[in-house]
Amino acid sequence: MTEDMIRYDILVQNALRGVIRKVLTEVAKTGLPGNHHFFITFVTNAPGVKVSNRMREQYPEQMTIVLQHQFWDLDVTETAFDVGLSFSDVPEKLHVPYSAIRGFYDPSVNFELEFDVENSDTLSAVPEAAAGADEVPDAEPAKIPAPARKKAKAEKEEDEDGDETPNGGADVVSLDSFRKNK
Repeated sequence: MTEDMIRYDILVQNALRGVIRKVLTEVAKTGLPGNHHFFITFVTNAPGVKVSNRMREQYPEQMTIVLQHQFWDLDVTETAFDVGLSFSDVPEKLHVPYSAIRGFYDPSVNFELEFDVENSDTLSAVPEAAAGADEVPDAEPAKIPAPARKKAKAEKEEDEDGDETPNGGADVVSLDSFRKNK
């Protein structure tokens, strides 16, 4: 088999992360349209991630945030986004590089993207607040945790109109088919 010198897998992941950047840019300008909202899972000890020590201690490996009703100061750049969220009534400001994102899910339209994030052996030094925390598992496609997905599905089925929404499967874009076998 020929070696992939171009690294299409990386190019595809970067292009799909561009989808997230484009969506968040529009939301920052005009707000969330319709029933759209997002579950974003990211690796908390990935390079460039900035969260408070309290949040890093609570989520030493990864966390999922929801951008729906109560978020503020969404600022989107070419490489990352900043957002204000409240956790147990404590306001927090998060800085998340797109390279740290493991999953993006919009339950209003059953759209999901999954990404590989380099394992902890290739990450830069872990901040002291996360010292002693479990390492990030070896890179494998991450999915939005089942409890978050079930909650989103339940919310979608019980929308304001009381209408039930069909329970179709999510559109999952898996990058495994683009990876070279070792």
